[in-house]
Formats: sequence, structure tokens, C-alpha cells
Amino acid sequence: MASTTHVAIVICQKTSALRIICRRMSSAVHPQSQVDFLNGAPHRKHPGVTNLKTLRLPEQLQRAAQSIVLGAQIKGLSDRAQSLTQYLWSRKRPVEDLNLRKRAKSLEKLVLENAKERREAIDGDYVKMKVLSELKRTTYNWTPVRFDEELGVVYMAARLAGGYTAVRRALNEILVRDPSFAPQSLLDFGSGLGTAVWASHSCWGDTLKEMVCVDSSGPMNVLAERLLKDDDEKAAPHIKQVYFRQFLPVSPKVQFDLVVGAFSLSELASQKERVETLLTLWRKTSSYLVLVENGTKEGHQILMEARDTLLKTQEQTSLDSRTASVFAPCPHEMTCPKLARLPAVPCNFHQHFHPLPLPGSPVRQTETFSYVVLSRSDPKEEEAAAGPRWARLVAPVLRRPRHVHCHTCNADGQLHHTVVTRKKHGRDVYRCARSSDWGDQLPIIQQEEAGPLSDSE
Repeated sequence: MASTTHVAIVICQKTSALRIICRRMSSAVHPQSQVDFLNGAPHRKHPGVTNLKTLRLPEQLQRAAQSIVLGAQIKGLSDRAQSLTQYLWSRKRPVEDLNLRKRAKSLEKLVLENAKERREAIDGDYVKMKVLSELKRTTYNWTPVRFDEELGVVYMAARLAGGYTAVRRALNEILVRDPSFAPQSLLDFGSGLGTAVWASHSCWGDTLKEMVCVDSSGPMNVLAERLLKDDDEKAAPHIKQVYFRQFLPVSPKVQFDLVVGAFSLSELASQKERVETLLTLWRKTSSYLVLVENGTKEGHQILMEARDTLLKTQEQTSLDSRTASVFAPCPHEMTCPKLARLPAVPCNFHQHFHPLPLPGSPVRQTETFSYVVLSRSDPKEEEAAAGPRWARLVAPVLRRPRHVHCHTCNADGQLHHTVVTRKKHGRDVYRCARSSDWGDQLPIIQQEEAGPLSDSE
């Protein structure tokens, strides 16, 4: 009798253990049930979808921009706009003085060694001339962009719609994932034509009571104000409570619910200036800091430099002791896996948009951009409220019969290539994967199946 009871207990223990293992396996394959993450929404509108349909400029902004551009009557506007776009896209960071000095010493040593091999007698002036000539030939010549009214109009024709699109798409991440966020104040650093004001207004409308635009270019501030007034000096601005400044507010006590820096860090003259400006912007952030740059290797590296600076910096003198946490697009706070690959490739995203309707302009274009959103929330509280961080799609989704190829950046800080099927991952995850696209989030997928990508993938 005792032995029978013992056998029964052992069988029950084994059965219980088997059920636990099965539940864990089921949880890994089907990370969250439909009730958990869909909340009754259709799969094509699951909570991870942050992509937008083809964007168009707000009607008032488009009408005012057309009036200004056509009224300026600039010769060769289309060619100049295209040239400016290509120049801004290929723009790199300024070479740091320390790196330049190291490069100069290396070149000086090389010149002296070559002269010694040829048994030539050379003086200091010759060495200096050779070094300077080689530095000039191989060093990127960074110069600040100085906008006058005419160049501002060319920039409007070239980048108004694309800049608005990138900022609007980045802000949509907050709009979708934090529906309770209703900002009352906005700070736009490097505001240019005021695209962040228009994009923020399209997201939160009249909840914004104060919007401060900071740009060192007076002519750009004038153009931005003309856009708000429908190119009519006597008209009331379409968006009220917008204030233009050429310098950041001085008081450290002044904070804004939302701070945006779009295509502005790349226009600063040194890494030191970028870090100082970034820390100032962070001190003025009470909820979200949104940074946007071109989707190039340079733009992405600038953003990762900013991201890592804020994650590692613990300012003891700050009036707001809450530290930075990554809200988007990264599902982790480790080193970007795309930078760790050889060769490094940018982590960027695409958004379709309709450009400003001018003679010769295409019907639709695609904006390629990189962005990072940092929040001032407690990471532990955020994780407890939001649950596990979903993987981010970092490449186009390849939909095939009965399976989907997904390239994602996951919470483990690695890039993964996962083949999602109904059988392995469940109906909900599979249908969400088929409905998602580059830049969206996906429910956590079993890591054992999703191996890290090799450098060749």
C-alpha cells in the first residue's frame, strides 16, 4: 500500500512538472495571448503598429509653403533643391581637433620615413606643406550652413515635407504607445521651418498651450512665422502660442513636456558642443525627448552617441532626478547591434509621403530617417506597466506562403532573423507578423528559434 502511494505521488509530481514545462514552452512559443496584447483590436491594428499611411502636409502648411516658394521666383529652384538635399544627406560630422592632430602626426612621420628611404634632405617647411596638403585632400571640410531668405526658400522646397514626415512618424510612436500623454508645452531646438510644431499639433492639437522654437537663423524664424500665418503678415497664426527664439531658455527650472531636436545635432561644430547641448535639452525635458536625424551612418551614429551619453550620465545637480530610459525604437539599452557589426550599418526607417506640390515634383517620395525617443519615467515602473519589451522590425517583412521572415532587434540586444509560422508561434503572432512592416513592433518571439544574425545576413 505504501509503495503504491509512493508511486502515485511520484507520478503526480512528474505530471505536475510536465505541465509546468509545457506551460513555459507554450509561453515561449506564444509569448502573449490575444487577450493580453490585442485588446479586441484586429491584427492589422495591433498595438505594435506605429507606421503611418502615406503622409501629406497639413492643408494650411502646404498652401502657405506653395505661396512662399512660388512667390519667391527663384531661378533653377528644382535643381537647387535637389542639390541641397544631396548635400545635406551626404553631410558628415566635423573632424575633432584631437583626431586631426593625431592624423597630422601620423602623416608627418610618414613623410619623414619616405624621405629617409630616398635619402632626401628636407626641411620643416616642406614637411609642413606636405602634411597640410594631405590633410586638406583627405579630411572632410565641414562648414556650417548659413541660411538667408533665399536659401531658406530653397530648403523649404527641398525638405519641408520630408522633415515634417520624419518628425510626425517619430511622434506617432508616443501617440500610439502612450495614449494618456497630453503635452502642454513643446521646445523645438533647431526648429528651422517649424515642422515639429506642425507635427505636434497634428498629434495633440489644442492640448499644447506653449511652443517655443529655437533657431539661430533669423531668416528661418521669419519663414516659419510666415508659414503659421498662411503667408499673410496681418493674419492670425493658424497655431497659436508659438514663440520664436534664437537661443535656448536660460533658466534651469524651465521644463517642457515634449522636447524635439530634428536634424539639429548634426549641425553643431564639435562633439563637446553636441554633448553640452544634449544635456541642456535633457534638463529641459519633463517627459519625452525626441531626436531625429538623416537615416545615414553619420545620422545614426550621432543619435547613438546622444542615447549613450544620456543613459550613462547621472547628473547630481539636476532639478529632476529621474534618469533617462529608451522609449523607442530600441527594445533595450545596450550597445546598438548594428554598430557592432562589420561593416557598421545604420538603423533607419522609411515613411512614404507626398512632397510639396511644385512643378516637376514627384507624386510620392520616401523619407529615410533615424530617431530615438528617451523618456523620464522610472524604467522599473515602465516595465511593470508595459510588460516585456517587444521586438522591433529593422528590415522589410518578407511574406511567403504560410510563413513570414522577420528581421528584428530584440530585448536581448541582438539582431534576429525569425521565420514566423502559425504552427510554431500561434495564430495571433503569425497574423500580426503578416500585418506588420519595417519599424513596427512584434510580440516577443522565442529566442531559441530566433538565432542572432551573422554579419553576412
